[in-house]
Amino acid sequence: MTEKESVREFQIAGVQVQVFDDKDVLGHAAASAVVSSLRRVIEQEGEATVIFATGASQYEFLAALIQMRDDIDWSRVEAFHLDEYLGISANHTASFRRYLRQRLFQHLPFESVHLLQGDAPDPEEECRRYAAMLGQRTVNVACIGIGENGHLAFNDPPADFDTPKLVDIVELDEACRQQQVGEGHFPALEDVPRRALTLTIPAILRAQVIRCVVPDARKAQAVCCSLEGPISPDCPGSALRTHNNVRLYLDADSASLLHSTHAGGSEKARP
Repeated sequence: MTEKESVREFQIAGVQVQVFDDKDVLGHAAASAVVSSLRRVIEQEGEATVIFATGASQYEFLAALIQMRDDIDWSRVEAFHLDEYLGISANHTASFRRYLRQRLFQHLPFESVHLLQGDAPDPEEECRRYAAMLGQRTVNVACIGIGENGHLAFNDPPADFDTPKLVDIVELDEACRQQQVGEGHFPALEDVPRRALTLTIPAILRAQVIRCVVPDARKAQAVCCSLEGPISPDCPGSALRTHNNVRLYLDADSASLLHSTHAGGSEKARP
C-alpha cells in the first residue's frame, strides 16, 4: 500500500473506523470486507443474504464489488435493498431500483434480488410483503451509508428506534430531500417525493454485520454526531453504536470533525 493509500484505524464507542485518503481505495477496502464476510457465511451455511444502500456515497464501493465478481459465488447470495421513494416507478431516473440494477444487479449473478416497489398499488401491503421476506431470513451483511442529516436508509430524525415494523412508510424531511437534489437525482426540491418506503432502524440492526461507507465533507457532521454525540433519535446514525459488529469506512473529509483524541494513542497508522 502506498503512502497515498494509507489508512488510519481506530475505535469509537465499540465502532471500528477506518479513514482513507482515496475514495477508490476506500471502496475497495469496504468491498473486500463485505466479500470476505459473505464468503465465510456461504462456506458455513451454503448461502448468504445481503442488503445494499444507494446514493453517491456508494459509487466506488459498488464498482469494487463488480471487480470482485470471481472472488465469491454470487449465485449463492440473495440481495435486498434499503429503501425506495413512494410513487416512483422502477424506470424513474431517481429510482433506487434503477440505480442498483444499473450499478450492481445487472453485473453480478445474484441468486435472487428482492426490490421494494415504490409504485405498488397498496404501499402498506408492499411494506408487509417486504417485511415478511426479511423476517424469514437472517441478514448476514448490511451495506449502508449515513445521510447528511444523520439518517439511516430513509429514517430521518427523529427516527423511531423502537418500532416493531421492519419496513415502514416515512415522511422525508427537507434536509434529506435537499440532499437528493444536491446529488443530482432531482432538478429541484419540489420534485423530490415527500414520502418513502424504508427498512426501519430495528430492521437494519438485525443484520449480523454492518459495513457503512460514508465519504465526503458533506457527511462530516453526520459522522461526528453518529460516533461522538448522544445515542438519540435526533441522530439516527448513532443507533449504530448499539450494534456489536459495525465498521465505518470514511475519507479524510468525512472524518474531519471527529475529536482529535481519536488520532492519538488509540489510532494506528498503517503504511
